[in-house]
Amino acid sequence: MSDVAMSEGLEWATARGMGALAEKMGIEFTEFSVERSVGTMPVEGNTQPVGLLHGGAYVVLGESLGSMAANLHAGPGRLAVGVDINATHTRSATTGIVTGVCTPIHLGRSIAVHEIVVTDDQGRRCSTIRITNMIKDAPKAQ
Repeated sequence: MSDVAMSEGLEWATARGMGALAEKMGIEFTEFSVERSVGTMPVEGNTQPVGLLHGGAYVVLGESLGSMAANLHAGPGRLAVGVDINATHTRSATTGIVTGVCTPIHLGRSIAVHEIVVTDDQGRRCSTIRITNMIKDAPKAQ
């Protein structure tokens, strides 16, 4: 992956925006391309009552990365929409920043499947998320 292609993908993602929820949670994209997308999210402000990063927060990070990557793959005039997501949480982050790395499992014309591995500041895997997006023609403007 060239630096130009990576910067163009990050430019595309930044221009499109991540949506209000991802912004409220402090998610930031640091790399973005069809082959690999990376984003970070603070633990602080996204915890459950006992101080652990909320399981749903891991999923929001994963879906933000996976859906955006699927939309970049879909291309102009096409739209990727999530149809399935699952997560397995294997460790709890309590401080710092978590990082999600999104890579494609399958990139087809009508379906895109991505795996997102979320790690803590020490590089330990905390959650593994898989998302499937259906790719279809974007609705026509009226």
